[in-house]
Amino acid sequence: MKSKILLLSALIFISCKKESKTEIEKTPAAVKDDVHISEKKEITNSNADTIVISAKRKTNKILCDLDGDGKNETVEIVRSTKNDKSGLRIVFGNGKRTDYLGMGNTVLNQGFDEIDWAGIFEKASKGEIVWNNVNEDGEIMGDEEIKEEDKIKLPNDGIFIHAEESCGGGIIYLKNDKYEWIQQE
Repeated sequence: MKSKILLLSALIFISCKKESKTEIEKTPAAVKDDVHISEKKEITNSNADTIVISAKRKTNKILCDLDGDGKNETVEIVRSTKNDKSGLRIVFGNGKRTDYLGMGNTVLNQGFDEIDWAGIFEKASKGEIVWNNVNEDGEIMGDEEIKEEDKIKLPNDGIFIHAEESCGGGIIYLKNDKYEWIQQE
């Protein structure tokens, strides 16, 4: 009986020590070390950074086909516990790629390094006609001022982020496997 209790205790101890982690690809600029994802949906790297799902929003996850392969990417608003800055985690539907935007790194040269300002977070549908509506001087242009050749038909789904109060934001989409930004007011 004593040996059964010892054996059972040893098995419980060993099973509690196991932690399932799956390695994913290194991320561009945002997280530079080897990254692992655990069952708790937290990502850690060797610099003791943890990426967690942001709890600040009602909607912090959308599904959209950014690369046009017919498989939805999962786009989540996440937060780095190392620098307390938010960003986007984009997990591709084919399981071969995970990208991070923000979290302390400038997002597509737009002058911001996190997206806490974004009150609206939703999918921009493939085929939607969009355009930059802010000129070089930062002034908002009316629809009649936009030339037809400056309008873009989204080749695939995009990510629409927008500030509710100040009416600024944009659309992030993939063009030739590179992220692009379309300024919206």
